[in-house]
Amino acid sequence: MKKIIGNKWDELLADEWQKPYYQELRSFLIDEYRDGTVYPPAADIYNALRLTDYDDVRVVILGQDPYHEPGQAHGLAFSVREGTELPPSLVNIFKELKDDLGIVMDDKPDGPDSSRGVLDPWARQGVLLLNTVLTVRAHQAGSHRGKGWERFTDRVIELLASREKPMVFILWGANAGAKKDLILRSQQDGLRHLIITAPHPSPLSAYRGFFGGSYFSRCNYFLEDNGVSPVDWRL
Repeated sequence: MKKIIGNKWDELLADEWQKPYYQELRSFLIDEYRDGTVYPPAADIYNALRLTDYDDVRVVILGQDPYHEPGQAHGLAFSVREGTELPPSLVNIFKELKDDLGIVMDDKPDGPDSSRGVLDPWARQGVLLLNTVLTVRAHQAGSHRGKGWERFTDRVIELLASREKPMVFILWGANAGAKKDLILRSQQDGLRHLIITAPHPSPLSAYRGFFGGSYFSRCNYFLEDNGVSPVDWRL
């Protein structure tokens, strides 16, 4: 079996790697990475799945496509590399985290060694930070949409939603919110997962109702009520 991820995801997605759409996507990506600048680096495309194995997922936070400026994207939705200035969406996520749980993120130091925007600790606790599209051309938001990634990530979502163990899906923005029906259809015997939808944390839409959603506390209440350990949202 081909090992691309390095954990159970390889087994679950083994058929997906062989499908014609994925082979076409792979050829497209080879050309894109060869001919221009694409984010994240090719080695980081599947970091979300590498850091959060299938059986470990407690929460799914669904994004759109990766950040498209230098030094930002590293394969986790909303997360940025060390030493990177916080993007506006992540600033708003941290504002909501402070209002919800009193966790203050903006007092962490800046600088080349700063890890203030790196969300790896969430991923290692079972928070799958998944974009619906896993790559993007530099400076061109949405440039890899419609190339096959959506079909691939839909399969990831289906596999998770069909799992018996309850989890939380946090869907921020219209693109993520459109996956609600997919999640509902994939639950094989009744409703077991919590689905939270809200506007995207981007400054362009956050004012429409993103703030005040108490996503982090609601998530933990649900997990605890279902016998699942809560997430420590501190970084």
